Amino acid sequence: MILNRWMTRVAVMTMPLWVSLVEPGWAAHPRGAASIQPAQILEHTRVLASDEFEGRGPGTPGEAKTVDYLVQQFRRSGLQPGMPDGSWTQDVPIVGVKSSVEFSLGGEALVGPQDYVAWSPRLGREVSVPESEVVFVGYGIHASEYGWNDFRDLDVRGKTVVVLINDPPIPDPAHPGELDPKWFGGKAMTYYGRWTYKLEEAGRRGAAAVLIIHETVPAAYPWFVVINSWGRERFDLESDHSPKTDIAGWMSLDRAQKLFAANGTTYEAMKEAARTPGFRPVTLKQKASFTARNVSRAVKSKNVLGMVRGRDPQLRDEWVVVTAHWDHLGRNTSLEGDQIFNGAADNAIGTAGLLELAEAFGAAARKAPKRSLLFLSVTAEEQGLLGAAHYVAQPVHPLSKTVANLNMDGANQWGRTRDLRQIGRGASTLDAVLDSVAKARGRVVLPDAHPERGGFYRSDHFEFMKGGVPALYIKAGDDYLGKPPGYGESKVNEYIERDYHKISDQVKPDWDLSGAAEDLRLYHDILWRLAEDRRTPQWNAGSEFKAAREGAKGSPK
Repeated sequence: MILNRWMTRVAVMTMPLWVSLVEPGWAAHPRGAASIQPAQILEHTRVLASDEFEGRGPGTPGEAKTVDYLVQQFRRSGLQPGMPDGSWTQDVPIVGVKSSVEFSLGGEALVGPQDYVAWSPRLGREVSVPESEVVFVGYGIHASEYGWNDFRDLDVRGKTVVVLINDPPIPDPAHPGELDPKWFGGKAMTYYGRWTYKLEEAGRRGAAAVLIIHETVPAAYPWFVVINSWGRERFDLESDHSPKTDIAGWMSLDRAQKLFAANGTTYEAMKEAARTPGFRPVTLKQKASFTARNVSRAVKSKNVLGMVRGRDPQLRDEWVVVTAHWDHLGRNTSLEGDQIFNGAADNAIGTAGLLELAEAFGAAARKAPKRSLLFLSVTAEEQGLLGAAHYVAQPVHPLSKTVANLNMDGANQWGRTRDLRQIGRGASTLDAVLDSVAKARGRVVLPDAHPERGGFYRSDHFEFMKGGVPALYIKAGDDYLGKPPGYGESKVNEYIERDYHKISDQVKPDWDLSGAAEDLRLYHDILWRLAEDRRTPQWNAGSEFKAAREGAKGSPK
């Protein structure tokens, strides 16, 4: 039985009144917040996204330079080392695998990366399967709460499964053109729609291989993102011994269309059938064969931690954790010309924001807050949130004493906005804190504009929430001052199409970081408020993460 408590979408629900969160007399720390300036954010971003840092790949010289820089900046900001032994880093044991995969369907050799991108999680050995049945399993979902099972009556052990990305889009009969909210969250992607779930479920069922069919809209990124993210060394936690397939990867839409045409049908017809309750898997006439040759290496990557110890004797052993991942995709030596994936927007600028907040609560602060703050820059987010997952599994401070997480992945590069977008709104009483602080700064908070893209499951806060810690994940707003309607949406789409996970993700000459600074000052106020009040954030009734918090001994009340 699969544990499904975080599989479903975080729904917007009625929140308890928690606007008057803090004790009478609370006030934000203007001096600390005022220290956050656009020029400083830009300078940190330029350094971290420079060619010298080689794309900040885990287990590379770029990691060593990045970690050294973060430690230097934490120390300069007046933070204390975040580890109990007085060090600044937490080892994250990961294993890197470079796979050379040959894949054939029906005797025809597929061509990578045009047709597919794949790797093998079988460490340090060759995997060869001369013949495997190929089965189309729709969306590859088994969700008992919906009565949905795409593997119905079929044993897929030793087989190659082909699956669709995202959730089944089931029309709402009462509202033509909309999706039924009773199924898989309606428009919003659930965890069942994430590629991570597809691989996990195929592995649990003993499949030999799994290929996810890529489509740009439901995947939320173009095919080149798959190539740049998967067509290189992949990492996994050394401690992860969960069931896995021999081969995991993606199939291009063009190749999927040819595959279904060779079976006397169309991709569109199969996709339509797959979104019907009661869908049954379809065995295709082709057989698959594949060989993977792996070269693996063990890496001790690093999470970087700095702290501000709280001043209150009763609260200083409770923690508010601020996260931003420092890693990106490193460099690809097979490319001609520029080989470095600088990752300026993803996530050098978010890491720069973490450093600015650290300084605001360190050297620039008048006094420490009542609770302690942990500034945590995690590794290997791009590999599946590995650094955050390791911290949650091996926390430096008990999760039961961790009252909240604020996560930053990216920042606003295009000017000031009236609004902010909260990813995963409705889960906890943190919503009211955010709303109250935003109102005090003349801002408004809106829900995720594109929940179908699955942003809720794609950054480090998700690991903390699975561990029972209420978390905030906030993205830039859309309503830009002095800009026409739709400007923010157009800039996000432009970034995804032109720069996301490409070597072109570099600092741009037209960046205006006034909005990033304004957002970070608001984050500062949120952190101060969370660290000052004796009450703690709580999960809302019905949240799928509530049970994890209640099961932790000594959780703050």
